[in-house]
Amino acid sequence: MENQEQSTTAPEGFGPVAAQYFTGTAWLKMRVVADDITNCGIGEVIFEPGCRNNWHTHPSNQILIVTQGVGYYQEEGSPIREIKVGDVVNVLPGIKHWHGATSNGRFTHYAIGINTEKGIVDWLEPVTDEQYYSFK
Repeated sequence: MENQEQSTTAPEGFGPVAAQYFTGTAWLKMRVVADDITNCGIGEVIFEPGCRNNWHTHPSNQILIVTQGVGYYQEEGSPIREIKVGDVVNVLPGIKHWHGATSNGRFTHYAIGINTEKGIVDWLEPVTDEQYYSFK
């Protein structure tokens, strides 16, 4: 895959993610915001090449649906796996994990947080370069 330049401008309708929880540049567009009636949030996240989020857990399931590019997903204690367009990952409650783009391409997924009344995310430490580049 050809190396892609990182964008420094938000795509239309997207805003920057909270930089303290990501290494690199990512963009977010909330598609569904959880409220008292809808206890589910759906965000579309674009990761620029090399971007990944910190290790984190969720109090309830998080469902990832890949819509563009190839990315990485890793649960603590397991090897990194590639995820691509059409893949769905059901992250179980309390599982420490991270996800993000490969180093050579943009990656987009929908992140669906269910049962948001239990909370949304518990952010942990950054994924180190050694961890990120350990994909085999």
